[in-house]
Amino acid sequence: MATRMTVRPKARLARPGYSRAFKQTAWGWVGAVGTERGLARLTLPGPEPGPLLEELAREYGAIPDDPDRWAGVFAELERYFAGERVSFDLPLAPEGTEFQLAVWVALRGIPYGETRSYLDVARAVGRPRGPRAVGQAVGSNPLGIVVPCHRVVASGNRIGGFGGALDLKRKLLRLEGTLRDDWTVVSGRQSLASTRTTD
Repeated sequence: MATRMTVRPKARLARPGYSRAFKQTAWGWVGAVGTERGLARLTLPGPEPGPLLEELAREYGAIPDDPDRWAGVFAELERYFAGERVSFDLPLAPEGTEFQLAVWVALRGIPYGETRSYLDVARAVGRPRGPRAVGQAVGSNPLGIVVPCHRVVASGNRIGGFGGALDLKRKLLRLEGTLRDDWTVVSGRQSLASTRTTD
């Protein structure tokens, strides 16, 4: 699968040329932001649109709505949430460091229905001693689901982190058929004994 990403240095100020769209999907509200180069930001599903609006306004400022431009993104997401094996063959333009971009490209190479460890990804980007740095780059991924950071799990039968949304990570892994009953959840100081769920 060809991966199309535009390398651009990350900046703090809002820039012209960006547009956004919001849509209520089967899994919740999702926001998309990007330019004519491609998708730069995709929020994880949330129960209400307000927090997503505020989050993207802090990151990009007052950018215009353009639902037509991003309709294809939401169409692919809906197919994915319905259980289709979607490859998300979309032009992407995330902003990050050279190392972050390399990690995100590696994540795009993890197939549907498979997982990799942080060490696996570190080796894939030529940093076999850097799984911690890889974890930080994975955690900074601005294109959740499309760049499948949920497919990266910790070693030692641990599910790993997911931006504070571990229930969503379990749900995504279950959707793809890769959630294991013997995984434990370790996030900061919190340790949960089992990831077995029935929903």
